Amino acid sequence: MPSPSRRQFLKSASLFAFAGMGGLPQRLLADDAPERHPLLTTTNPVITKGRDAALAVLQPTAAQLEAGLALHRDSLVFDSYGFAPRAAQDGAALQALVDAGGSDTEYNDLREEQSMTRPATVPAERQEFREAFDCAGVTCIFQNAGEEGQNPLRLLKRLSRFTYLTDMLRDTLIRASRPEDIIEAHKSGKHCLYLTGNGVPLPQDWVSVEQELGYVRLFYQLGIRMMHVTYNRRNMLGDGCAETANGGLSDFGRAAIREMNRVGVIVDVAHSGWQTSLESAQVSTRPMVASHTVCAAVNNHIRAKPDNVIKAICDTGGLIGICSIPNFLGKTGDIAALLDHIDYVVQKFGINHVAIGTDVAHNSQYSRDEAARSPKRDKQRPRFASLWPDGALGGNWPRQASLAWTNWPLITVGLLQRGYSEDHIRQILGGNTLRVCQQVLND
Repeated sequence: MPSPSRRQFLKSASLFAFAGMGGLPQRLLADDAPERHPLLTTTNPVITKGRDAALAVLQPTAAQLEAGLALHRDSLVFDSYGFAPRAAQDGAALQALVDAGGSDTEYNDLREEQSMTRPATVPAERQEFREAFDCAGVTCIFQNAGEEGQNPLRLLKRLSRFTYLTDMLRDTLIRASRPEDIIEAHKSGKHCLYLTGNGVPLPQDWVSVEQELGYVRLFYQLGIRMMHVTYNRRNMLGDGCAETANGGLSDFGRAAIREMNRVGVIVDVAHSGWQTSLESAQVSTRPMVASHTVCAAVNNHIRAKPDNVIKAICDTGGLIGICSIPNFLGKTGDIAALLDHIDYVVQKFGINHVAIGTDVAHNSQYSRDEAARSPKRDKQRPRFASLWPDGALGGNWPRQASLAWTNWPLITVGLLQRGYSEDHIRQILGGNTLRVCQQVLND
Protein backbone atom coordinates (compact mmCIF):
# COMPACT_ATOMS: atom_id res chain seq x y z
CA MET A 1 0.00 0.00 0.00
CA PRO A 2 1.30 3.51 -0.75
CA SER A 3 2.02 5.90 2.09
CA PRO A 4 -0.43 8.74 2.91
CA SER A 5 1.97 11.22 1.34
CA ARG A 6 2.13 9.11 -1.84
CA ARG A 7 -1.68 8.90 -1.96
CA GLN A 8 -1.87 12.67 -1.57
CA PHE A 9 0.60 13.07 -4.43
CA LEU A 10 -1.51 10.84 -6.66
CA LYS A 11 -4.60 12.85 -5.79
CA SER A 12 -2.96 16.19 -6.44
CA ALA A 13 -1.25 15.08 -9.66
CA SER A 14 -4.43 15.35 -11.72
CA LEU A 15 -3.73 16.60 -15.22
CA PHE A 16 -7.15 18.16 -15.65
CA ALA A 17 -10.05 19.55 -13.68
CA PHE A 18 -13.45 17.89 -13.84
CA ALA A 19 -16.52 20.03 -14.45
CA GLY A 20 -19.21 17.97 -16.12
CA MET A 21 -18.68 16.47 -19.56
CA GLY A 22 -16.42 19.34 -20.60
CA GLY A 23 -13.78 18.33 -18.04
CA LEU A 24 -13.41 14.73 -19.19
CA PRO A 25 -10.46 13.76 -21.39
CA GLN A 26 -11.59 14.00 -24.98
CA ARG A 27 -9.60 10.98 -26.11
CA LEU A 28 -11.71 8.82 -23.78
CA LEU A 29 -14.93 10.26 -25.23
CA ALA A 30 -14.18 9.78 -28.92
CA ASP A 31 -16.39 7.28 -30.74
CA ASP A 32 -13.38 5.16 -31.67
CA ALA A 33 -11.69 5.34 -28.27
CA PRO A 34 -10.68 1.82 -27.10
CA GLU A 35 -11.82 2.51 -23.54
CA ARG A 36 -14.87 4.65 -24.28
CA HIS A 37 -17.05 3.90 -21.28
CA PRO A 38 -20.82 4.35 -20.74
CA LEU A 39 -20.18 6.14 -17.45
CA LEU A 40 -18.25 8.85 -19.27
CA THR A 41 -20.61 9.25 -22.19
CA THR A 42 -24.04 9.03 -20.55
CA THR A 43 -26.27 12.10 -20.41
CA ASN A 44 -28.52 10.68 -17.68
CA PRO A 45 -28.63 13.52 -15.11
CA VAL A 46 -28.72 11.21 -12.08
CA ILE A 47 -25.71 9.23 -13.26
CA THR A 48 -23.69 12.26 -14.36
CA LYS A 49 -24.26 14.01 -11.03
CA GLY A 50 -22.78 11.07 -9.16
CA ARG A 51 -19.96 10.61 -11.64
CA ASP A 52 -18.87 14.25 -11.48
CA ALA A 53 -19.03 14.26 -7.69
CA ALA A 54 -16.75 11.21 -7.50
CA LEU A 55 -14.30 12.60 -10.04
CA ALA A 56 -14.09 15.82 -8.03
CA VAL A 57 -13.08 13.79 -4.97
CA LEU A 58 -10.65 11.41 -6.68
CA GLN A 59 -9.19 13.81 -9.25
CA PRO A 60 -7.57 11.02 -11.29
CA THR A 61 -5.16 11.69 -14.09
CA ALA A 62 -6.25 10.72 -17.59
CA ALA A 63 -3.95 7.70 -17.39
CA GLN A 64 -5.40 6.58 -14.05
CA LEU A 65 -8.93 6.99 -15.35
CA GLU A 66 -8.21 5.07 -18.53
CA ALA A 67 -6.46 2.24 -16.68
CA GLY A 68 -9.20 1.99 -14.08
CA LEU A 69 -12.00 1.87 -16.63
CA ALA A 70 -10.17 -0.79 -18.64
CA LEU A 71 -9.62 -2.95 -15.55
CA HIS A 72 -13.20 -2.52 -14.42
CA ARG A 73 -14.58 -3.45 -17.83
CA ASP A 74 -12.61 -6.70 -17.72
CA SER A 75 -13.43 -7.64 -14.11
CA LEU A 76 -16.22 -9.75 -12.66
CA VAL A 77 -17.89 -7.23 -10.34
CA PHE A 78 -20.10 -8.66 -7.58
CA ASP A 79 -21.93 -6.32 -5.18
CA SER A 80 -21.94 -8.31 -1.92
CA TYR A 81 -25.28 -6.73 -0.94
CA GLY A 82 -27.29 -4.27 -2.93
CA PHE A 83 -30.30 -3.43 -5.04
CA ALA A 84 -31.01 -3.56 -8.75
CA PRO A 85 -31.70 -0.13 -10.30
CA ARG A 86 -35.04 1.20 -9.07
CA ALA A 87 -37.74 2.43 -11.40
CA ALA A 88 -39.83 5.53 -10.85
CA GLN A 89 -43.21 4.84 -9.29
CA ASP A 90 -46.42 5.45 -11.20
CA GLY A 91 -47.94 8.48 -9.47
CA ALA A 92 -51.29 8.14 -11.26
CA ALA A 93 -51.67 4.50 -10.21
CA LEU A 94 -50.87 5.40 -6.62
CA GLN A 95 -53.42 8.18 -6.69
CA ALA A 96 -56.03 5.80 -8.09
CA LEU A 97 -55.36 3.37 -5.24
CA VAL A 98 -55.81 6.10 -2.66
CA ASP A 99 -59.03 7.28 -4.35
CA ALA A 100 -60.33 3.71 -4.17
CA GLY A 101 -59.72 3.63 -0.41
CA GLY A 102 -56.64 1.41 -0.46
CA SER A 103 -54.99 0.69 2.88
CA ASP A 104 -51.54 1.82 3.95
CA THR A 105 -50.30 -1.73 3.46
CA GLU A 106 -51.63 -1.85 -0.10
CA TYR A 107 -50.11 1.54 -0.83
CA ASN A 108 -46.67 0.61 0.45
CA ASP A 109 -46.75 -2.75 -1.37
CA LEU A 110 -47.66 -1.07 -4.67
CA ARG A 111 -44.89 1.51 -4.30
CA GLU A 112 -42.32 -1.21 -3.68
CA GLU A 113 -43.62 -3.43 -6.47
CA GLN A 114 -43.48 -0.57 -8.96
CA SER A 115 -39.92 0.36 -8.09
CA MET A 116 -38.81 -3.27 -8.50
CA THR A 117 -40.80 -4.49 -11.51
CA ARG A 118 -41.56 -1.54 -13.83
CA PRO A 119 -38.34 -2.11 -15.86
CA ALA A 120 -40.13 -5.25 -17.10
CA THR A 121 -43.22 -3.36 -18.29
CA VAL A 122 -42.27 0.27 -19.09
CA PRO A 123 -39.85 0.80 -22.02
CA ALA A 124 -38.31 4.01 -20.64
CA GLU A 125 -37.63 2.33 -17.30
CA ARG A 126 -36.18 -0.71 -19.06
CA GLN A 127 -33.75 1.52 -20.91
CA GLU A 128 -32.88 3.32 -17.65
CA PHE A 129 -32.34 -0.03 -15.92
CA ARG A 130 -29.96 -1.26 -18.61
CA GLU A 131 -28.05 2.00 -18.78
CA ALA A 132 -27.48 2.04 -15.03
CA PHE A 133 -26.16 -1.53 -15.10
CA ASP A 134 -23.91 -0.74 -18.07
CA CYS A 135 -22.52 2.41 -16.45
CA ALA A 136 -21.88 0.56 -13.19
CA GLY A 137 -20.22 -2.36 -14.96
CA VAL A 138 -21.65 -4.73 -12.35
CA THR A 139 -21.93 -8.41 -13.26
CA CYS A 140 -23.93 -9.55 -10.23
CA ILE A 141 -25.77 -8.11 -7.24
CA PHE A 142 -26.40 -10.09 -4.08
CA GLN A 143 -29.95 -8.77 -4.28
CA ASN A 144 -32.05 -7.92 -1.25
CA ALA A 145 -35.02 -10.20 -2.01
CA GLY A 146 -36.77 -10.40 1.34
CA GLU A 147 -38.55 -7.73 3.38
CA GLU A 148 -37.05 -7.45 6.87
CA GLY A 149 -38.47 -10.07 9.23
CA GLN A 150 -39.10 -13.81 9.65
CA ASN A 151 -42.65 -14.25 8.28
CA PRO A 152 -42.35 -16.52 5.19
CA LEU A 153 -45.21 -14.78 3.35
CA ARG A 154 -43.59 -11.41 3.97
CA LEU A 155 -40.24 -12.71 2.77
CA LEU A 156 -41.83 -14.09 -0.40
CA LYS A 157 -42.88 -10.65 -1.69
CA ARG A 158 -39.52 -9.39 -2.88
CA LEU A 159 -38.44 -12.87 -3.91
CA SER A 160 -41.47 -13.05 -6.19
CA ARG A 161 -40.84 -9.60 -7.65
CA PHE A 162 -37.23 -10.29 -8.56
CA THR A 163 -38.11 -13.71 -9.92
CA TYR A 164 -40.61 -11.94 -12.19
CA LEU A 165 -38.10 -9.25 -13.17
CA THR A 166 -35.45 -11.78 -14.20
CA ASP A 167 -38.05 -13.84 -16.07
CA MET A 168 -39.11 -10.78 -18.08
CA LEU A 169 -35.62 -9.37 -18.76
CA ARG A 170 -33.75 -12.56 -19.50
CA ASP A 171 -31.99 -11.03 -22.51
CA THR A 172 -30.24 -8.69 -20.06
CA LEU A 173 -30.70 -10.04 -16.55
CA ILE A 174 -30.63 -13.60 -15.24
CA ARG A 175 -31.39 -15.04 -11.83
CA ALA A 176 -28.29 -16.93 -10.80
CA SER A 177 -28.73 -20.03 -8.65
CA ARG A 178 -25.11 -21.21 -8.69
CA PRO A 179 -21.74 -19.40 -8.80
CA GLU A 180 -21.16 -20.83 -12.28
CA ASP A 181 -24.15 -18.80 -13.47
CA ILE A 182 -22.39 -15.61 -12.34
CA ILE A 183 -19.21 -16.56 -14.16
CA GLU A 184 -21.19 -17.35 -17.31
CA ALA A 185 -23.08 -14.04 -17.08
CA HIS A 186 -19.75 -12.20 -17.00
CA LYS A 187 -18.44 -14.11 -20.00
CA SER A 188 -21.60 -13.43 -22.01
CA GLY A 189 -21.81 -9.74 -21.09
CA LYS A 190 -25.04 -10.11 -19.12
CA HIS A 191 -25.98 -9.11 -15.58
CA CYS A 192 -27.47 -11.27 -12.86
CA LEU A 193 -29.00 -11.33 -9.40
CA TYR A 194 -27.99 -13.75 -6.63
CA LEU A 195 -30.71 -13.59 -3.99
CA THR A 196 -30.54 -12.90 -0.26
CA GLY A 197 -33.33 -12.72 2.30
CA ASN A 198 -33.47 -10.18 5.11
CA GLY A 199 -34.31 -12.77 7.72
CA VAL A 200 -34.49 -16.49 8.48
CA PRO A 201 -38.02 -17.64 7.47
CA LEU A 202 -39.90 -19.05 10.44
CA PRO A 203 -43.53 -20.29 10.62
CA GLN A 204 -43.40 -19.39 14.33
CA ASP A 205 -45.47 -22.41 15.38
CA TRP A 206 -42.73 -23.47 17.81
CA VAL A 207 -43.55 -27.17 17.69
CA SER A 208 -39.89 -28.18 17.47
CA VAL A 209 -36.59 -26.62 16.47
CA GLU A 210 -36.40 -28.83 13.40
CA GLN A 211 -39.88 -27.91 12.19
CA GLU A 212 -39.33 -24.23 12.86
CA LEU A 213 -36.19 -24.24 10.74
CA GLY A 214 -37.68 -26.28 7.89
CA TYR A 215 -38.26 -23.18 5.78
CA VAL A 216 -34.50 -22.52 5.52
CA ARG A 217 -34.22 -25.34 3.01
CA LEU A 218 -37.48 -24.36 1.28
CA PHE A 219 -36.21 -20.82 0.64
CA TYR A 220 -32.87 -22.25 -0.45
CA GLN A 221 -34.79 -24.28 -3.04
CA LEU A 222 -36.50 -21.04 -4.13
CA GLY A 223 -33.10 -19.46 -4.79
CA ILE A 224 -32.18 -17.67 -1.56
CA ARG A 225 -28.43 -18.01 -0.96
CA MET A 226 -27.84 -15.75 2.08
CA MET A 227 -29.91 -14.80 5.16
CA HIS A 228 -29.70 -12.12 7.85
CA VAL A 229 -29.49 -13.46 11.40
CA THR A 230 -31.18 -10.31 12.74
CA TYR A 231 -32.30 -6.95 11.41
CA ASN A 232 -31.57 -4.13 13.89
CA ARG A 233 -33.96 -5.43 16.57
CA ARG A 234 -33.93 -8.50 18.78
CA ASN A 235 -35.56 -11.63 17.41
CA MET A 236 -35.59 -15.28 18.43
CA LEU A 237 -32.09 -15.78 17.04
CA GLY A 238 -30.30 -12.93 18.78
CA ASP A 239 -29.90 -9.20 19.29
CA GLY A 240 -29.73 -6.76 16.41
CA CYS A 241 -27.23 -3.93 16.11
CA ALA A 242 -29.58 -1.29 17.56
CA GLU A 243 -30.51 -3.21 20.74
CA THR A 244 -28.78 -1.61 23.72
CA ALA A 245 -28.54 -4.95 25.58
CA ASN A 246 -26.13 -6.48 23.02
CA GLY A 247 -27.27 -9.85 24.32
CA GLY A 248 -25.73 -12.11 21.72
CA LEU A 249 -26.96 -15.26 20.02
CA SER A 250 -29.75 -17.44 21.47
CA ASP A 251 -29.67 -21.23 21.57
CA PHE A 252 -32.22 -21.20 18.76
CA GLY A 253 -29.94 -18.83 16.83
CA ARG A 254 -27.12 -21.35 17.15
CA ALA A 255 -29.39 -24.05 15.76
CA ALA A 256 -30.38 -21.73 12.90
CA ILE A 257 -26.75 -21.13 11.94
CA ARG A 258 -26.03 -24.85 11.99
CA GLU A 259 -29.01 -25.38 9.68
CA MET A 260 -27.88 -22.64 7.30
CA ASN A 261 -24.43 -24.25 7.23
CA ARG A 262 -25.98 -27.64 6.52
CA VAL A 263 -28.26 -26.41 3.75
CA GLY A 264 -25.70 -24.13 2.08
CA VAL A 265 -27.03 -20.66 2.95
CA ILE A 266 -24.50 -17.93 3.78
CA VAL A 267 -24.85 -16.50 7.30
CA ASP A 268 -25.01 -12.68 7.21
CA VAL A 269 -24.61 -10.55 10.35
CA ALA A 270 -24.60 -7.11 8.72
CA HIS A 271 -27.49 -5.89 10.91
CA SER A 272 -26.65 -7.99 13.97
CA GLY A 273 -25.29 -6.75 17.28
CA TRP A 274 -21.62 -7.08 18.02
CA GLN A 275 -22.01 -10.00 20.41
CA THR A 276 -24.47 -11.75 18.09
CA SER A 277 -22.02 -11.29 15.22
CA LEU A 278 -19.11 -12.61 17.26
CA GLU A 279 -20.97 -15.68 18.51
CA SER A 280 -22.35 -16.40 15.03
CA ALA A 281 -18.79 -16.53 13.72
CA GLN A 282 -17.79 -18.83 16.56
CA VAL A 283 -20.64 -21.22 15.70
CA SER A 284 -20.45 -21.18 11.89
CA THR A 285 -18.45 -23.96 10.27
CA ARG A 286 -18.59 -22.33 6.83
CA PRO A 287 -17.48 -18.90 5.61
CA MET A 288 -19.89 -16.19 6.75
CA VAL A 289 -20.15 -12.48 6.12
CA ALA A 290 -21.15 -9.02 7.24
CA SER A 291 -22.24 -8.20 3.71
CA HIS A 292 -22.75 -4.43 4.03
CA THR A 293 -21.04 -2.82 6.98
CA VAL A 294 -18.01 -0.68 7.93
CA CYS A 295 -15.11 -0.77 10.40
CA ALA A 296 -15.77 0.56 13.89
CA ALA A 297 -12.09 1.48 14.26
CA VAL A 298 -12.52 3.94 11.39
CA ASN A 299 -16.03 5.15 12.31
CA ASN A 300 -17.81 3.92 15.43
CA HIS A 301 -21.41 3.38 14.33
CA ILE A 302 -24.07 0.84 15.35
CA ARG A 303 -23.79 -0.72 11.88
CA ALA A 304 -20.01 -1.00 12.06
CA LYS A 305 -18.06 -4.02 13.29
CA PRO A 306 -15.19 -3.86 15.81
CA ASP A 307 -11.88 -5.59 15.15
CA ASN A 308 -12.59 -8.71 17.23
CA VAL A 309 -15.81 -9.32 15.29
CA ILE A 310 -14.14 -8.71 11.92
CA LYS A 311 -11.33 -11.11 12.85
CA ALA A 312 -13.82 -13.79 13.89
CA ILE A 313 -15.68 -13.45 10.58
CA CYS A 314 -12.42 -13.57 8.62
CA ASP A 315 -11.36 -16.66 10.58
CA THR A 316 -14.35 -18.51 9.11
CA GLY A 317 -12.97 -17.73 5.66
CA GLY A 318 -15.61 -15.05 5.25
CA LEU A 319 -15.55 -11.38 4.38
CA ILE A 320 -16.54 -7.85 5.28
CA GLY A 321 -18.50 -5.94 2.64
CA ILE A 322 -17.97 -2.16 2.87
CA CYS A 323 -21.16 -0.19 2.20
CA SER A 324 -21.86 3.19 0.60
CA ILE A 325 -23.89 4.86 3.38
CA PRO A 326 -22.30 8.20 4.43
CA ASN A 327 -23.39 7.96 8.08
CA PHE A 328 -21.80 4.54 8.41
CA LEU A 329 -18.58 5.56 6.67
CA GLY A 330 -18.21 8.79 8.67
CA LYS A 331 -15.39 11.28 8.15
CA THR A 332 -16.11 12.86 4.77
CA GLY A 333 -18.93 10.42 3.95
CA ASP A 334 -17.78 10.04 0.35
CA ILE A 335 -16.01 7.68 -2.02
CA ALA A 336 -12.67 8.44 -0.35
CA ALA A 337 -14.11 7.34 3.02
CA LEU A 338 -15.29 4.09 1.45
CA LEU A 339 -11.74 3.48 0.20
CA ASP A 340 -10.42 4.21 3.71
CA HIS A 341 -12.53 1.39 5.16
CA ILE A 342 -11.36 -0.98 2.44
CA ASP A 343 -7.75 -0.03 3.23
CA TYR A 344 -8.34 -0.77 6.90
CA VAL A 345 -9.67 -4.30 6.31
CA VAL A 346 -6.87 -5.11 3.86
CA GLN A 347 -4.10 -3.82 6.11
CA LYS A 348 -5.48 -5.41 9.28
CA PHE A 349 -7.08 -8.65 8.06
CA GLY A 350 -5.84 -9.32 4.53
CA ILE A 351 -6.89 -8.90 0.93
CA ASN A 352 -8.95 -12.12 0.93
CA HIS A 353 -11.57 -10.79 3.30
CA VAL A 354 -12.93 -7.55 1.90
CA ALA A 355 -15.65 -6.79 -0.64
CA ILE A 356 -18.04 -3.94 -1.47
CA GLY A 357 -21.69 -4.31 -0.50
CA THR A 358 -23.09 -0.94 -1.50
CA ASP A 359 -26.53 -1.17 0.18
CA VAL A 360 -27.68 1.54 -2.26
CA ALA A 361 -29.48 1.60 -5.60
CA HIS A 362 -29.62 3.77 -8.68
CA ASN A 363 -32.93 5.66 -8.73
CA SER A 364 -34.53 6.44 -12.07
CA GLN A 365 -34.21 9.93 -13.51
CA TYR A 366 -38.02 9.94 -13.77
CA SER A 367 -38.55 9.46 -10.02
CA ARG A 368 -38.85 13.14 -9.13
CA ASP A 369 -41.59 13.87 -11.66
CA GLU A 370 -43.59 10.80 -10.68
CA ALA A 371 -43.21 11.63 -7.00
CA ALA A 372 -44.77 15.02 -7.71
CA ARG A 373 -47.80 13.20 -9.20
CA SER A 374 -48.11 10.85 -6.24
CA PRO A 375 -50.64 11.51 -3.48
CA LYS A 376 -49.45 13.12 -0.28
CA ARG A 377 -49.70 10.72 2.62
CA ASP A 378 -50.28 11.43 6.27
CA LYS A 379 -47.35 10.84 8.59
CA GLN A 380 -47.01 7.20 9.62
CA ARG A 381 -45.30 5.61 12.58
CA PRO A 382 -41.89 4.05 11.88
CA ARG A 383 -41.94 0.39 10.94
CA PHE A 384 -40.99 -1.98 13.75
CA ALA A 385 -37.89 -3.19 11.94
CA SER A 386 -36.66 0.36 11.38
CA LEU A 387 -34.93 0.79 14.73
CA TRP A 388 -32.39 3.57 14.25
CA PRO A 389 -31.19 5.48 17.33
CA ASP A 390 -30.98 9.26 17.11
CA GLY A 391 -28.09 10.32 14.90
CA ALA A 392 -27.69 6.92 13.23
CA LEU A 393 -29.09 8.21 9.94
CA GLY A 394 -29.44 11.58 8.23
CA GLY A 395 -27.13 14.55 8.52
CA ASN A 396 -25.43 16.76 5.98
CA TRP A 397 -23.02 14.93 3.65
CA PRO A 398 -22.09 17.33 0.84
CA ARG A 399 -20.19 14.70 -1.15
CA GLN A 400 -22.74 11.90 -0.77
CA ALA A 401 -23.39 11.84 -4.53
CA SER A 402 -19.87 10.48 -5.02
CA LEU A 403 -21.17 7.18 -3.57
CA ALA A 404 -23.71 6.68 -6.36
CA TRP A 405 -24.24 3.01 -7.26
CA THR A 406 -23.32 3.68 -10.88
CA ASN A 407 -19.86 4.87 -9.75
CA TRP A 408 -18.45 1.35 -9.40
CA PRO A 409 -15.87 1.99 -12.17
CA LEU A 410 -14.57 4.98 -10.21
CA ILE A 411 -14.09 2.81 -7.12
CA THR A 412 -11.77 0.77 -9.31
CA VAL A 413 -9.98 3.97 -10.34
CA GLY A 414 -9.64 4.93 -6.66
CA LEU A 415 -8.18 1.52 -5.77
CA LEU A 416 -5.59 1.89 -8.53
CA GLN A 417 -4.71 5.33 -7.20
CA ARG A 418 -4.06 3.80 -3.79
CA GLY A 419 -1.58 1.32 -5.17
CA TYR A 420 -3.53 -1.93 -5.27
CA SER A 421 -2.45 -4.48 -7.85
CA GLU A 422 -4.87 -5.53 -10.57
CA ASP A 423 -5.23 -9.00 -9.05
CA HIS A 424 -6.07 -7.56 -5.63
CA ILE A 425 -8.58 -5.16 -7.15
CA ARG A 426 -10.30 -8.06 -8.88
CA GLN A 427 -10.59 -9.80 -5.51
CA ILE A 428 -12.15 -6.73 -3.90
CA LEU A 429 -14.53 -6.10 -6.80
CA GLY A 430 -15.95 -9.60 -6.88
CA GLY A 431 -13.47 -12.42 -6.48
CA ASN A 432 -13.77 -12.67 -2.70
CA THR A 433 -17.58 -12.68 -2.77
CA LEU A 434 -17.62 -15.30 -5.51
CA ARG A 435 -15.23 -17.48 -3.50
CA VAL A 436 -17.49 -17.41 -0.43
CA CYS A 437 -20.48 -18.35 -2.60
CA GLN A 438 -18.54 -21.27 -4.04
CA GLN A 439 -17.39 -22.52 -0.64
CA VAL A 440 -20.80 -22.30 1.05
CA LEU A 441 -23.15 -23.61 -1.66
CA ASN A 442 -24.27 -27.12 -0.87
CA ASP A 443 -23.82 -29.42 -3.85
